[in-house]
Amino acid sequence: MKKLILAALLLTVTLTTACTDSGLPGPANEAEISAFEQVQRKMVELENFRAIATVEFNSNKGTNTYETVQHAKISGEYRVEVTGPAHVAGSVTASDGMQIFQFNSRVSGRVSVLVQETPERSEILLTSFVRNYLSCPEISVGVADMDEGLRTVLEATVPGNHPYLAISRLWVDNETLLPVKLVVLDQDGAERIVITYHVFEFNVEMDDALFTL
Repeated sequence: MKKLILAALLLTVTLTTACTDSGLPGPANEAEISAFEQVQRKMVELENFRAIATVEFNSNKGTNTYETVQHAKISGEYRVEVTGPAHVAGSVTASDGMQIFQFNSRVSGRVSVLVQETPERSEILLTSFVRNYLSCPEISVGVADMDEGLRTVLEATVPGNHPYLAISRLWVDNETLLPVKLVVLDQDGAERIVITYHVFEFNVEMDDALFTL
């Protein structure tokens, strides 16, 4: 099924070279289309990832910034550990795909079980973006020429009609094929969540014990 999805996506972009709503130009030449095809394969072949990332939550009251270590599987399991700032360092949220567990480093030995997932929590994970992107009926792709080099920009709709989490965009380095930044925008186009990746590893060996507390 994944291979069929990939073939359809690559055919569509080759024929239409679609553009994102952000106004970024679509792939304009063979090199940019080739980079896009490689990025697509990375997304389709994603089974899990490990990342060190800065996560910013923007609201009308200001910005909260956290340093995180993230592990996640495309099947839904994940673990997010907060490493900074100091007053929340050591806090962990993990899901085994059925239950969500949360450990607060400020309350020794206390583990809580959360019943429901929230978009604010799940949309910071690349696996959520990939699932949303591959389920989109139309491709949105652009090319950003940044100081660090060319970036392929993929766009996905966030399901659920959330007023503050409507569209997510992923910037991928055309040379390394690694994610650089993931941004979630509200319905007015304002950036609500910004994830900046410092280290990113595709499809690494993971112990299932990571996803339980």
